[in-house]
Amino acid sequence: MNSLSRPILWALLPLILIVAVATAFLASDPLGPFRGSAPPVEELMIERTTLDEHGIGVRVRAGGSEPMKIVQVQVDGAYWTFSQDPGGALDRMSTAWLHIPYPWVSGEAHHLTLITSTGTLFEHSIDVAVATPGMTTERLTFYALIGLFVGVVPIALGMMFYPALRAGGPAVFEFALALTIGLLAFLLVDTLAEGLEFAGEAAAQFHGPALVWLPAALTFAVLMAIGRRKGEPLSGVALATSIALGIGLHNLGEGLAIGAAFATGAAALGSFLVIGFTLHNITEGIGIAAPMLAERPRFKTFVALVALAGLPAVLGIWIGSFAFSAHWAALALGIGAGAILQVIVEVGAYLARKSREQGRSWASVTILAGVTLGIVVMYATAFLVQV
Repeated sequence: MNSLSRPILWALLPLILIVAVATAFLASDPLGPFRGSAPPVEELMIERTTLDEHGIGVRVRAGGSEPMKIVQVQVDGAYWTFSQDPGGALDRMSTAWLHIPYPWVSGEAHHLTLITSTGTLFEHSIDVAVATPGMTTERLTFYALIGLFVGVVPIALGMMFYPALRAGGPAVFEFALALTIGLLAFLLVDTLAEGLEFAGEAAAQFHGPALVWLPAALTFAVLMAIGRRKGEPLSGVALATSIALGIGLHNLGEGLAIGAAFATGAAALGSFLVIGFTLHNITEGIGIAAPMLAERPRFKTFVALVALAGLPAVLGIWIGSFAFSAHWAALALGIGAGAILQVIVEVGAYLARKSREQGRSWASVTILAGVTLGIVVMYATAFLVQV
């Protein structure tokens, strides 16, 4: 037996024992006598509702310890017939669509009650009844234009400050990098808060908070490993690309929220809100441009960075409008949070290195003022973009 075979055999032994113990436990079923003494625990999550000329559609996901069956549906206190696709009892974590031919009224609120075979009630409210948009070319184009206005346009406008920042000298360069850290710090907190909010709306079996924290940690570790593969902190265009990636992932999550709000009628995205998003995201464009002030990138580099940071908003609006799920939104925002944290570390390391090269402390008045202003501006403009 060679030196490699022995460790493999010692690793296989506990695995074989684990399988044997699990098989014996399932075969003997020692918990069987306890099942008949109490009704099974039932959980039901309503993940999506649609409204059209045929009535109300509800997508549900089952939880609990045993299969569950929906036997009755109430709408606004009255019992209504319904069909289920697929039919029958719902196994743990399985989904189904309920189709209720109810004559809903546009602009009014409606209350649903789903009743299982054990008499358990699950309630859901439609705050504002609005017809669910269909996936048409016209609708996709409209959503794409909204995504361009709230994602691409403001970031492009922010990056147009590049010549002015470059002409400002070393002090302005330092201030712009510090401003970037401030705006990214706000985005990090905002992204985590939104992710955890969506996680709370997901089925309990998904362990919502883990959908945010674990992808955030993994994304941070992977991006740090990729960024530091040469042993040095990122700088210049490479650092700007990392910033654009982090902001793009954040905008993907924002787009999901906007799209879901469109689909449910919860947001009246008028000109005021679009202007609010524009003001909020202009600072992000400045943050992307800041690391490149010591270089002269080509025009196509600016275009690519704008697309990387802004176009995910279009994709997010499309997905949120037609196929939104809270757990996928939480996952996307968790990934975005990890990317943003990696960028904060890289920008901070780059700024600290530049300060050391110039013989100044990284905790100078210029840097502290930039960080503070970045947070204040993002916080102030956030009042205008509540969906």
